[in-house]
Amino acid sequence: MTIVWCSNYEELSRKAAAIIASQIIIKPTSTIGFATGSTPIGLYANLVKKYQNKEISFANVKAFNLDEYITGSREVGWSFSSFMQTHLFSHVDIPEENTDIPNGVAEDLEVECARYSEALSEVPGGLDYQILGIGTNGHIGFVEPNEFYPLDTHIVDLAESSIIGQRPFFEDWSKIPTRALTVGIRPIMHAKQLLLIASGPEKSEILQKALFGVVTSKVPASILQLHKNLTVVADKEALADILANNPECSL
Repeated sequence: MTIVWCSNYEELSRKAAAIIASQIIIKPTSTIGFATGSTPIGLYANLVKKYQNKEISFANVKAFNLDEYITGSREVGWSFSSFMQTHLFSHVDIPEENTDIPNGVAEDLEVECARYSEALSEVPGGLDYQILGIGTNGHIGFVEPNEFYPLDTHIVDLAESSIIGQRPFFEDWSKIPTRALTVGIRPIMHAKQLLLIASGPEKSEILQKALFGVVTSKVPASILQLHKNLTVVADKEALADILANNPECSL
């Protein structure tokens, strides 16, 4: 595990973007797993700048996303698909056919789960990089705390804390979806490299539990301790508990 300390969110976003940009430069045909939520917004903004400055191209990149809301209708409006278009895909040269996001309005959601799991399983050698955020309850993607680790794409009832965490994206909180499609642990742990980003004091306690606590499905992100190529990029507020409880991590 490598932990990269950042003084603030802006530095976190720049450093995280530099990691993903380097991957694309080294391997232009990279397959990358993308995350949504508040934390990756700065990362994506920096990637867009690098594209505009002709430092990188997404022309041969393939993209998968961790999750998508189950809404029953495309008329609901906000979705993770629209999030990716707004913050990244519509600003770079990635072909539409190179992007894949779970379909939260599929007629048969179980069939869609199977389709997405199969698509991920067909990536040679696994994803080159998987970008992850972390929820205040330790979820990654929408793999919520549970008695076991689900392996593949599945339907999930969102935890209350996860629903609350989506409030910044909805003017009317009553319209926040309560279910989602999410990948399981298998494609995450099979990825060649993982990038976990975390920002803010509300992530400090859970980041300590996830990275230095017991590995348990009740803190889903704790399984990342077992990955051989995990890089954590976090700001000083998110790292406060780790620095306080682990003297060996002094920075």
